[in-house]
Amino acid sequence: MKLSLRLLVAVMALFLIAPTQGAVAKKRTNWSLGDRTPLKQGHEGHDVKVLQAFLNRAGHRSSVDGVFGSVTRRAVRAFERAQTRTVDGRVTRGDVRALRDVVVNGGAVGSANGTGGAVPTEEQTRRVVPGAKASLGPDGLAVAPADAPPAVKEIIAAGNRIATMPYRYGGGHGKWEDTGYDCSGSVSYALHGAGLLEQSMPSGGFAKWADAGPGKWVTTYANGGHMYMVVAGLRFDTSGRSKAGSRWQADLRSTRGYSVRHPAGL
Repeated sequence: MKLSLRLLVAVMALFLIAPTQGAVAKKRTNWSLGDRTPLKQGHEGHDVKVLQAFLNRAGHRSSVDGVFGSVTRRAVRAFERAQTRTVDGRVTRGDVRALRDVVVNGGAVGSANGTGGAVPTEEQTRRVVPGAKASLGPDGLAVAPADAPPAVKEIIAAGNRIATMPYRYGGGHGKWEDTGYDCSGSVSYALHGAGLLEQSMPSGGFAKWADAGPGKWVTTYANGGHMYMVVAGLRFDTSGRSKAGSRWQADLRSTRGYSVRHPAGL
């Protein structure tokens, strides 16, 4: 009889404790972005706040309050649409990877006011300036130096064609003509324009590409997470700050942590 009573008390205690533990679990707010997916409307926490901040940095306006409401859902759908992902307003692990990549590597692109993202004319892509150093036009396009080898001028012309196109995670990989290009897709496209690449490569692939060290005309900088190149003194990079909103930028950046390579002869 005493044993049965003790057993009954133990069972009742379990029923009383269980809801309390569930309530504590539901109140957890210290999630990191990517810890729980899909992240969707109704969720609250630190991960939502980081998501909202990233969406704003990517150009999709959202409140930054840690509450996944209708405004955040609209921002998520706009991001998904811009990156040609499944548009459902729910943030998957793949969405998190794409958003991080856009925020880290796509900062210079998306607010273009030079050509407005439109494909420039052939004349615009092939302008030439005297000397051995390229210059940056007011439209955000590079002007090739007259003294440069033909391959360098072709790299610049190809780069100009996509200079103000949107940044898109995975863009330029799998097909050359795309709706947007990521960092390595952009560089691959420009090099392909000069016949230096047959197919696009990811950032890590460029870390061992071609010849080691800086080149006279063209130098690529790559690591596992990002890459860019410098052509005739101009930086071709999806990341950074540019008034023209172009991949072409006159200011250089730190090369620390990058593998430095160049095409043979250039």
